[in-house]
Amino acid sequence: MAFNSLEFLIFFVLVYALYRTLRHKVQNRMLLVASYIFYGFWDWRFLGLIWLSTVVDYFCGLAIEKAQSSGSSGGPGNVTRQKRFLAISIIVNLSILGFFKYFNFFSGSLSSLASSFGLELDYVTLNIVLPVGISFYTFQTLSYSIDIYRKQLKPTRDFLDFSLYVAFFPQLVAGPIERARRLLPQISKARTISDKQFYEGLWLILWGLFKKIFIADNLAMIVDSIFGDNTGFTGAEVLMASYAFAFQIYGDFSGYSDIARGLSKLMGFELMINFRFPYFVTNPREFWRNWHISLSTWLRDYLYISLGGNRSGNAGLYRNLMITMLLGGLWHGASWTFVIWGLFHGIILSVHRIIEPALSRFNPQGAPGALWLFLKIIFMFHITCFGWLIFRADGLSGFTNMTRALFSSFLSHAPTVPYSYYLKQIIFYTALLLIVQLYKLYKKDMYAPLHLPSWLRWPLYMLVLFSILLFGEFGVKQFIYFQF
Repeated sequence: MAFNSLEFLIFFVLVYALYRTLRHKVQNRMLLVASYIFYGFWDWRFLGLIWLSTVVDYFCGLAIEKAQSSGSSGGPGNVTRQKRFLAISIIVNLSILGFFKYFNFFSGSLSSLASSFGLELDYVTLNIVLPVGISFYTFQTLSYSIDIYRKQLKPTRDFLDFSLYVAFFPQLVAGPIERARRLLPQISKARTISDKQFYEGLWLILWGLFKKIFIADNLAMIVDSIFGDNTGFTGAEVLMASYAFAFQIYGDFSGYSDIARGLSKLMGFELMINFRFPYFVTNPREFWRNWHISLSTWLRDYLYISLGGNRSGNAGLYRNLMITMLLGGLWHGASWTFVIWGLFHGIILSVHRIIEPALSRFNPQGAPGALWLFLKIIFMFHITCFGWLIFRADGLSGFTNMTRALFSSFLSHAPTVPYSYYLKQIIFYTALLLIVQLYKLYKKDMYAPLHLPSWLRWPLYMLVLFSILLFGEFGVKQFIYFQF
């Protein structure tokens, strides 16, 4: 039941009409039922996994707190019990994620490795259906247990409220990955819906649908036509496809997050901002502060810092960066291209840290400074696009072929479709997005369009709406991050 489907529109209208008539606790119970219906719409069997994660982490959270509070000394026995229940939570959740997402990948990779040494293995593959959104809710429930262990959160004793935290339908399938200390208090307390929240919610839904239906799904046709051709492209076509995919995946994923946040605002919930301005940054560190913020902060807080962060000298810092980004790449899916993409980002983050002191000393002012800023943004955008080439490529052979074309046969033959056509399409579908993004950045306000004078604000609303209705792709294409 995708946000851009008629089924979801009917579902949400019914849920929202009922929601506005109920009292707080009954609202929560109704939202829990609605969330299970929403998730079961893909495959009712998936509900068993989310129930298992919910039950395990709920009782592990209570057990960890009980071990913390038993006795005043906090002796080694208590610490051991805390670690035991935390280990249960981590093992159960990662085992479910690992089996459903990575079993076939590692089984096949082991067989390929053995073959390279002249050994033949009869490896097992299973007809496993990847549960939608499993990576998102697994990380969400894990953060709950870890935060309790770190004494940053008290566990809830209301099992149904905790179940709603895990399954809350606006952000269940593709995030943001919410922390319990942020979302659970909003679930446990009565909510009010201000006019400000209501109008912000409507704008986010409209803007998110614009990103998905107008930008992402139209650019998908360019992306699929070039990435689907493993050998017949020129380097210039690869470059156009990389540009198109950069805006496709941004429009698709940030569009989902906007809609999720908008739907939540209409019900009085505030979800974290998951995207800011990732293509107007000047270095890799800023990119991860603006792209999929809920994942990047999760990896920072629960993996990078746990590995030692920057407390082990430069060698330890670069090691921890590489491990964190490698696992962040693998989080996206069972493919070597995702692993390489993660390593690529680990490398550029490490290189930036090495050269950052020298770059900071070069700080021209005035017009040269503005030009230098512009050049840094353009350079970082192209670095990001090369990363997206790795991410989107059809396997390692596809990535190799496209990279070779990019650097050795840029204009090797006349293209079937003129380059100007691709460029015009990309500009047409991204122009309004970039203008609005620049205005938000200038105002330092994610809701800046809502504060425009009415003679500008309403034409913008109409332009966004008519762009969707006249040029939108209404084939109900699934969101890209559903597969992760």
